[in-house]
Amino acid sequence: MDYFMKVQVTSLDWKSLLSAIDRMDADAFASFLTEDSTFRFGNAEPVKGKSNVREYVAGFFSSIKLLKHEILGVWEKDHVITMQGEVTYTRKDGRLLKVPFVNLLKMKGTLIHEYLIYIDASTLFS
Repeated sequence: MDYFMKVQVTSLDWKSLLSAIDRMDADAFASFLTEDSTFRFGNAEPVKGKSNVREYVAGFFSSIKLLKHEILGVWEKDHVITMQGEVTYTRKDGRLLKVPFVNLLKMKGTLIHEYLIYIDASTLFS
């Protein structure tokens, strides 16, 4: 059995979620979250509440020019979706940064209750 076998994810339209992120559409991103959601990007402090997460993400989007995700695998087990891939950030000065990431999405029904991004983007603004 292939340990990294991709499974069909049924509780979330993850392609639409990533499309919203890559368009840098904070409102569309927030539509995937529960009202009491928690969001954490890398080693930043967690942000709680849908409207606070939306504002945080909008602020992040305004700090870069573009971003694009390439998904290498998506797995779902026990209401947790794991996404592995690489994201390319285009900074305001036009320079690119490509880094690997893993996202853990803890679901409540078809909405994300906890969105955890494991990434080292420490050089994004240096």
